[in-house]
Amino acid sequence: MGSYPANKGLPAGKLPSELLSRLLAKIQRDDPRVIVGPGVGEDAAFVDFSETLLVAKSDPVTFATDLVGWYTVQVNANDIACCGAIPKWFLGTALLPVGTTPDEVEAIFDQISEACDELGVTMIGGHTEMTLDLPRPIVAGTMLGEVAKGDEVTTAGARPGDGVILTKGIAIEGTSLLAREMRPQLERAGVGVDVIDRAANYLYKPGISVVPEARVAHAAGGVTSMHDPTEGGLATALAEVATASGTGIAVVADAIPVLPEAAELCAALDVDPWGLISSGALLITAEAESVDGVMDALTGAGVVASVIGDIRPPEEGLTVRSGGAETPLPTFNRDEMARVLGE
Repeated sequence: MGSYPANKGLPAGKLPSELLSRLLAKIQRDDPRVIVGPGVGEDAAFVDFSETLLVAKSDPVTFATDLVGWYTVQVNANDIACCGAIPKWFLGTALLPVGTTPDEVEAIFDQISEACDELGVTMIGGHTEMTLDLPRPIVAGTMLGEVAKGDEVTTAGARPGDGVILTKGIAIEGTSLLAREMRPQLERAGVGVDVIDRAANYLYKPGISVVPEARVAHAAGGVTSMHDPTEGGLATALAEVATASGTGIAVVADAIPVLPEAAELCAALDVDPWGLISSGALLITAEAESVDGVMDALTGAGVVASVIGDIRPPEEGLTVRSGGAETPLPTFNRDEMARVLGE
């Protein structure tokens, strides 16, 4: 994710991984019931509740203004599902600009309720306040779920020799955000209204939820890790899997699906889809002998999926194969959405 001097301001988006690693290393974990705590690339924490594990995840939505409440439930549920768990309970914190109307507040509440109903999740609490100097609504969610002990999946589970599978395609969420937040710029760049409308609908088709495919892949057996490519896109997600697992990784550029509208919008705005927020894609690693079974299960459930590479020993690094050449995996100091909005 790049290096920053200690006295230089950080850009919008995730903390650089080396800074986050240093900060997390200061955290003491004295509670033996914490099975998995904070770590670069880990989607959630696991707490031992005897025969089951409580799975906990917090994530905000900061780029979107449209459907921000709905987004927040979905992205938090995704991370719970990536752990092999079932999302059950949600808490939301809504920070709203001064001047937000009661109707606008109610719309966010309705979005949260709708998303919870879709996923069978119960909203159990949260907080709402009007916040000074805030240009757009921010909703931060905490999702709790549970999984039987022994059935959990961590990002750190990938091992050399595993296959790497990607569902749907990259930049699904980012493409929808570009369509919803930057329609005038896209129209000026010559993108057709029909293309923008289809891209805006990526939220629902192919959709940003990965809960169904995570359940299908996990049930197929042989899955060693699952990860939700959010901020920083596929490139950052691949690096997070490798960092958490202590491995290398090699992917094939031509095997990575980019949907047509995503390609067109990204080209029009000079956005690299590899670094664009990508909820909707599910990154799966599976034991080599289980890859075909996982792929068959996904296909049987109507989920488009591709084998895009494999996990390597750590000394082989993080690489992309294209046209017979092998180059380092690209890195992004911030998500492409944050860069475009900032400009």
